[in-house]
This record gives sequence, structure tokens and C-alpha cells, in this order.
Amino acid sequence: MVHVPFRARSEQPYEGEADYVVVGSGAGGAAAASTLARAGAKVAIVEAGAWRDPEHYPNSTYGALRDVMDDWNNTVTMGRALWPVVQARTMGGTTVVNSAICVRTPGDVFDRWEREHGIASAGSTSLRERVWGHQDAIERELSVEEVPPEARGLSNLLAKRGADALKWDSHYMRRYVKGCAGSGQCLQGCKKLKKQSTNVTLVPEVLAQGGDVLSSAPVDRIVFEGRRAIGVRGYFDEPRTHRRGTSFFVRARKAVIVAASVTHSPVLLMRSGVRGPALGQFFRAHPGTGVFGVYDEPVDQNVGATQGWASTMFRDDPGLKLETLAIPLELVASRFAGGGQLLMERLGRYRHVAMWCHAVRAESAGSISASFFGGKPVIRYTLDRADMERFRRGMHLLAQQHVAAGAKAVIPGIAGMPFEIAAKDIDVLKDAPLEPRAYLAILSHLFGGCVMGRDPGRSVTDERGRVRGYEGLVVADASVIPTNLGVNPQHTIMGLARTFAEDLLQA
Repeated sequence: MVHVPFRARSEQPYEGEADYVVVGSGAGGAAAASTLARAGAKVAIVEAGAWRDPEHYPNSTYGALRDVMDDWNNTVTMGRALWPVVQARTMGGTTVVNSAICVRTPGDVFDRWEREHGIASAGSTSLRERVWGHQDAIERELSVEEVPPEARGLSNLLAKRGADALKWDSHYMRRYVKGCAGSGQCLQGCKKLKKQSTNVTLVPEVLAQGGDVLSSAPVDRIVFEGRRAIGVRGYFDEPRTHRRGTSFFVRARKAVIVAASVTHSPVLLMRSGVRGPALGQFFRAHPGTGVFGVYDEPVDQNVGATQGWASTMFRDDPGLKLETLAIPLELVASRFAGGGQLLMERLGRYRHVAMWCHAVRAESAGSISASFFGGKPVIRYTLDRADMERFRRGMHLLAQQHVAAGAKAVIPGIAGMPFEIAAKDIDVLKDAPLEPRAYLAILSHLFGGCVMGRDPGRSVTDERGRVRGYEGLVVADASVIPTNLGVNPQHTIMGLARTFAEDLLQA
């Protein structure tokens, strides 16, 4: 076993070899790599980001953007609104900075995949049974538990109170967390070693099984001999300055597994010469934003789990997931209108506000392509009217929930509307604008770009993640998911990745 961190340009180029080379160490890459390693295969994980142990995680949002997010998190959608795409670049991928939310793949997702994309099975057992079986095991291995009472914090308790008052079906979240300390640091990485992100669980397991791990090593291209993938090439990247280091080549004796993320996997295939009508197409996401409730009593939203409550009651109609989300003061400042003395006065109420958010199960589809500047991802995406109506409905539902929980006012953050709306006036949100540019939104939970399916004209991979027209090349991350799940995707990604890895072992 060996961990190879950044190597300067003055050092000798690195060359390695493994049975399987896995590009990416997040949910998909780590799940696939650990499955292969457990079967006795030699595995090499190649990760673009740096390896940071939990004691080295940043304390601030600024530090998180600098140290663990992808290019300062400055990838935005190109469309009617420039909405940021949330994605990490570090060992462990986005599992380091997400809230570790565990949701099993709903049965209707598999029904839709079969009906619309011809994905019925992956082997003799149905795909759903295989994925669910892996999810059972993952829940045990990664200590999935409901947020414990002592870690819920008042924001999550108020959310449950509001939902109960409205007779909504809701729950405290189940997460990949072992004894949550309620420190409110999910977005920067959990220094308490409670979150079971892949950099503290599955990646060390691969090393213990004799695998190799390269960090600060973005892959430039997949290397082919004819139509067979035989390895990956790239240059090391200095974590702070992004100074180019020496080159590396890691040979794959059996297969290359691409799990570089929804935004980077399609672009990596493009840079490597892979072509196809569906490559980079059918990008989808959960666009969403938050509504602040203003309470008389201090809420202290950053005390307790960053995200601890959720409702999927509206997943089908109108197509929303509701969640709590505690954000630090510097992010609140970015969402409160005004400047100078006015902004400082508004921020003085920070302890009395709680933000709850919605994630839209959007049907709008976009595309991913490579820019002319270093081949970075360019995402073209705009919500259509139907999705914007869902988006607006979510704002009103959150405002209703806050009022039912006892808020005296809400702060919706919508351009052209009052900064603060009294509890008795929240129905004005029913007529909020349908223009995407009016909202401070983000895109999380990304899907597509290398979608799987039976139709070669509408898919990049088959139902086993194998890239059409090539040998020894598999995609094992959320870019293969052909539809919007309407729930947090990490569990689905990991279940699919383990299924694809099993199929490689049986090939």
C-alpha cells in the first residue's frame, strides 16, 4: 500500500500499475474501489484533490472554499441565472462537505428507469434488489443512524414542530454519522470524526487492502490501446498554488472506473476522445434555496446537526424535498440584502433566525461541455416554467412551516419582494416572480452527463456502467443516473457503484 501525494515538477514522473484504476474518491469511486479491493484486486485511486485529515479541515466557510471545494466552488450554470454548483475537490469528494444524508433509492425510481430507459436488471437479480442489498450493507458499515436527540438543536426541533402543526409527514434525518456531536460543521468537514465520509472509512480500507492512492492528482486523460482503456495520465497539482507538478501514469490491467463527478466525468471522457450523442447531455439537479424564519427566542441554528430534519411528503406533488440547513454567519451575510450599517443591523439578528430549504425535483434538463480554457466543465441549464412554479411553491411551503412553528416573520431573499414579510402576509409568496434571476439558489444533488440506458442514442453506458464502444471503461458515479431522484443521491450512487464493481469482478 502507498499514498502518493503531490510531487513537484523537479521530481521523477510517477508510474504505477493496478488491476483497476478508479478516478475519484467520493461516494461512487470509494464504494467501487473498496468492493474491488475486498475481492483481492489491486486497486489504485486517483483523486484530483488533496488528502486532508479531519484535524486539518478549515474552520471557516472561506477556508472550505479554498481548501476543499472544487475551484473555490465557482462553477455556475450558464442560463437565465448564474446558480452555483456545489461540489468538493478533496480526498473523499463531496462526502466530506455534505450533511451525510442517507436515503434509500425509492422503488418508483427503478420503475421509471425500466419504463423510460430500458434498465431492468444488472445480472440475474434485478437492479433494485442488488442496489437495495448493497444499501443494507452500507448502512451497517457506515453507522447510519437517526440524528440523536442531543444533537438536534432548536432549528431542527422547530422544523418538526411546524411540520407537525401542519400535519405533514416528516422525520429526523438518517445519516452516515456515528454519534453526531451537533457541532454544526458539516459544510467544512467534521473535525469530530463523527461523519463517516469516505476519506475516513472506505479509502483507508483500500490502502489497508494493499491498494495505492494518489492525491492532488487530477487526471488529464484516459489512455487507450485501440478501444480498450489501459490507464490514466495527468499532472500533480499543488493544493494551495495549483502549480503544476510532475506527470503521472497509472496503468490498469483490467479496467478504468471513472467516478470524477457529474461535472467532471463527462468532460474527462471528452478530453480522452470518447464521443457519443448522449455524452454531456441530460444533466439534471436539485435546484433549491432557503427561507429564513425570524423568531423571538434565540434559535442559534449552528448549534446541533447542520441538517437534521426532512420531509419527502411533497416529492411527487409538486416535486419537492424540504430540509433544514444551518449556514454560518458569513453565508447568511451573502443572503441578506443591503450593505454597511443596514446589513450589520440585519446580521445582528443572526441568533434569532433559522433557515430551512427546499430542493426541487426538477425535470428541466441541461448539458455539460468542456470549456476552451483547460477543459473545465461548462454547464448550460435553466429551469422551465413548470419547475419555477415548483420552486415558488416551495418558498410558500417553507414560509407556512416557519409560521406554524412560531416565527413572527420570514426573510425569503427574493429580488423585487420585501426583505422581511410578516407572518400574516406570507401568502404574497404565492405571486412571487417566476424569473430564475430573482432567487439566490444553488444546485446540489447532480445527475446525468454519462447516463445509462438501453438506447445508444440516449445513453453513454449500459445498465452496468460500461461505456459503449469501449472495453475496460466503466462510469460509477451520479453521472450515470438518468432521472432526477427527488431524494439525496449518495446512497443510490454507492449502491450502483458497488453493483458495477461486482459485475467487473465477474467479467
